[in-house]
Amino acid sequence: MKFIGIIPARYASTRFPGKPLADIDGKPMIQRVYEQVKIALDDVVVATDDSRIAEAVKAFGGEVVMTSSEHQSGTDRIAEAIEKIEAENSENYQVIINIQGDEPFIQPEQILALKDCFKTPSTQIATLIKAIENSEEIFDMNKVKVVVSKSLRALYFSRSPIPFLRGSEKEDWMKKQTYYKHIGMYAYRRDTLNEITKLPQSSLEIAESLEQLRWLENEYVIQTDITKHESIGIDTPEDLERVKQLGLL
Repeated sequence: MKFIGIIPARYASTRFPGKPLADIDGKPMIQRVYEQVKIALDDVVVATDDSRIAEAVKAFGGEVVMTSSEHQSGTDRIAEAIEKIEAENSENYQVIINIQGDEPFIQPEQILALKDCFKTPSTQIATLIKAIENSEEIFDMNKVKVVVSKSLRALYFSRSPIPFLRGSEKEDWMKKQTYYKHIGMYAYRRDTLNEITKLPQSSLEIAESLEQLRWLENEYVIQTDITKHESIGIDTPEDLERVKQLGLL
């Protein structure tokens, strides 16, 4: 099975313009992400709509493909990118891994965990989850919770606390139930990626503003794996300063 990692990268971020080029200890953020992913995957490509990002990637020796500026999501950008990559290189990939361009602390073992999900033939989409260790996160609408089956197949994602523990005080929930939050990395089988980009928005997706609910509502199999690593995204200049103060850079 042939895998490829694609890193969608936009310059025009509302909260942090030029974010992929933000300096992190002498290297642009996009380079930090690329180098981490390259540890786990032979084939890695940045997909961007901006020539400044493209030039920065070429400068450190990375692979880049130009995509439209009209895409509404990273999934759509990846779908265009893989079409171009396969056409230009005469390659066929079975699985595409979507890596966020603002997570320079992504761990190679997380990517390997996504790859392992496809050892199960029924897997169409793979993603990661992490056990919640702080009870406040259960009730934080910005932390997406997920419930899974015994085989770790995703059953539902929600901004609400799920499962709800009837008859228990909230401070006791973590003692009685393992709660998982979603770590927003995805991998898709090639044909599945083509299909999901053509799906209209679903009622559940609109209700919770979660794209993955469109896939579940259309009965795609989303296999998860458990990671011990936190997702540390950099969405604003303040986020960047905070991780510098934490000594993570």
